[in-house]
Amino acid sequence: MIQSAAKLWSSSLVALKTANCQLQQWRGIRLKILNNNLDQALALLQRKMRDSGIERMIKVEQTCHIKNSEKRVLAKKNLERKIRSQDLARKLKAILVQKVRGL
Repeated sequence: MIQSAAKLWSSSLVALKTANCQLQQWRGIRLKILNNNLDQALALLQRKMRDSGIERMIKVEQTCHIKNSEKRVLAKKNLERKIRSQDLARKLKAILVQKVRGL
């Protein structure tokens, strides 16, 4: 269990250093192990890595080949997400304008 956490941690450090050499400062993720509960600590570490974006950087930096069909599907999903976000922003802006005008 500890070895897998160490391996996960060291691989993320290596991936970060190779993925983005222009990092200004490596801040790290600090983790407290309470009551010798390693399972909880590992879950917390994974959550912190996911929230901080390290996991995403590692996934982006994978050197495996992505098929063109997969690229098209990913591009379509990203476009749909972007359009949904813009529509939501437009609706929220309209609601705020109405509230400000007092309508």
